[in-house]
Amino acid sequence: MKCPKCQSEESRVVDSRQSENSIRRRRECETCHNRFTTFERIEEMPLLVIKKDDTREVFNRDKIITGIVRSAQKRPVSSEAIEKTVERVERKIRMLAENEVSSDVVGEYVMEELAELDEITYVRFASVYRSFKDVSDLEELLRNITKKNK
Repeated sequence: MKCPKCQSEESRVVDSRQSENSIRRRRECETCHNRFTTFERIEEMPLLVIKKDDTREVFNRDKIITGIVRSAQKRPVSSEAIEKTVERVERKIRMLAENEVSSDVVGEYVMEELAELDEITYVRFASVYRSFKDVSDLEELLRNITKKNK
């Protein structure tokens, strides 16, 4: 494992934790003593996402992470919380036991998780994902959130 700071291949595992589908390892570079985190995941069957234009592409969890990170800008949402959220979304998708899944399903799963994680992040993500045409669409979403919290 190369150190992201000095590119040395000499590192040691400081801490290791098992999560749902992966092993999180905290490492320390033997050369520069930089600490970094790596994740090991079980390689599974390729999962295809059917886009809205009926094209298919390989499921890419990094795209979900990027979308959540953008939505969570300047919010108290940790990278660890985002990683766990994406793990839960991927687990839900894989539990469908299908090799192809609609991008709508993926988006709905992400929004379900974000609604629990942080409401503002959820609203930001939903406003882009659902392509709100006007303020009334956003008002409806906010009314639904308010009803859930009562």
